[in-house]
Amino acid sequence: MSDCLFCAIVAGDIPADIVRRTDHTVAFRDIDPQAPTHVLVVPIEHAPDLAATSADLTATGQLMADAVAVAEQEGLATEGGDRGYRLVLNTGIGAGQSVFHTHVHVLGGRQFAWPPG
Repeated sequence: MSDCLFCAIVAGDIPADIVRRTDHTVAFRDIDPQAPTHVLVVPIEHAPDLAATSADLTATGQLMADAVAVAEQEGLATEGGDRGYRLVLNTGIGAGQSVFHTHVHVLGGRQFAWPPG
């Protein structure tokens, strides 16, 4: 989609701090991080939100698997330790989505409040 910010990043038309690229997704650091580690994982194929992406279970699964791989790469994964990460998907304006290309926020490096908010 020609006017999509994330499509332009995927195409290399807009620079970004790319941390991982696969055949299915591109992951890059958020320009307004909400945690010490804040990486966005976006599918290469444009879809406006998770509701649209979920029609393709393979693409949805790949997106989530790649988000987990980014968390591991960034040193956020843990087995019973005190580290961890949060994966966030916002779908729709009411949920806070501001770029309408499906994306997963990988957040970590700090303690998160629970419940969120």
